[in-house]
Amino acid sequence: MDEGLILRIAVDDRQALEILYRETSTSVYGFVLSIVRNSHIAEDIMQETYLKIYTSAKGYRPQGKPLAWMLTIARNLSLMKLREKEASNIPLEPDWGAARTDGGHEKTLDRMVLETAMQILSDEERQIMILHDVSGMKHREIADIMSIPLPTVLSKYRRALSKLRKQIKGETR
Repeated sequence: MDEGLILRIAVDDRQALEILYRETSTSVYGFVLSIVRNSHIAEDIMQETYLKIYTSAKGYRPQGKPLAWMLTIARNLSLMKLREKEASNIPLEPDWGAARTDGGHEKTLDRMVLETAMQILSDEERQIMILHDVSGMKHREIADIMSIPLPTVLSKYRRALSKLRKQIKGETR
């Protein structure tokens, strides 16, 4: 992803925001969904994320990691939403059924794999898998975003892969 898009957004270039959305919405949505575990709330938070990006772009400092900056915004908004739900004693029911898998176009096999992953992986494992495999982030970047040590990211990623492999082998027998 090009950092120039955020710099263009900072000068009120709405076309740049549209391009940014098209290029990153699947990654942002998947990451938010891995945190809140509800597709409807994830959609809302994703929209809030892009609004926050639009209003905060002027304060963005180029560091070569625009997606990390965006996902930090998404993570903060997601955690804030979870705290709100917890404070109001409203249970947040997991809802993977309407999960988007590739830009809103669902494929049956992709959806089944996604739903399985969402059910068997821990919250951190899901987030690490999505950030690495969907967003294409390096493990070191994931460690920074999630504020956990790099060895922890690596071990949780390997554990998540192992769980998924076992689940797939078990279902194909």
